[in-house]
Amino acid sequence: MPHYDTRSAICQYGRSLLEDDLTTGTGGNISARLTDDRIAISPSGVPYSEIEPSDVIVVKTDGTVIEGAVEPSSELPMHLSVYNQRPDVGGVVHTHSPYATTFASLGEEIPASHYLLAFAGSKVPVAEYETHATQELGDAAVDALSESFNATLLRNHGVLTADGSLDEAYTVALMVEYCARIHHQARAIGEPEILPDEEVDKIKTKLESYGE
Repeated sequence: MPHYDTRSAICQYGRSLLEDDLTTGTGGNISARLTDDRIAISPSGVPYSEIEPSDVIVVKTDGTVIEGAVEPSSELPMHLSVYNQRPDVGGVVHTHSPYATTFASLGEEIPASHYLLAFAGSKVPVAEYETHATQELGDAAVDALSESFNATLLRNHGVLTADGSLDEAYTVALMVEYCARIHHQARAIGEPEILPDEEVDKIKTKLESYGE
């Protein structure tokens, strides 16, 4: 099977979405860039526990389905928008993680009150509300991500993360949810201190070279 390893990784990360409390049911979706003009994406409406590598859809970046017997995720337009506008992106993860989605429902960005937010950028911005599974939502997400951020809150919806690989995009999703929880808890007690952009940039540089 072509691209078996990547398609298997999408299956595994789908199960991890539930295990890590980043979504419920069949919510959320995952994709990875295969070549310059092809991506693999999770199928629509299939329980994560049941998804097999052969169920993962391969599509061209113009939306043409190349491989797969089931429908691709309904959020395919959003994923394609990111890949087409951000050539640096190799993986995209969409979650409904509860703490970050709480801020999405408030229409409130998540600032850097914890240094690990640097995985996403100096903050997690909020994309304008658009109906789910539309090109308009994809456009709004790309506008919010711009070239500066690896995550955005989808207003009244959830979270989108994007990074150089699927592994990295999933890590960003975990860190956004963790930082959202810390920020929520800190606000419940007092007024969180926010790290300045220059410190976040310094941390981001250190994280990029971590383990090398």
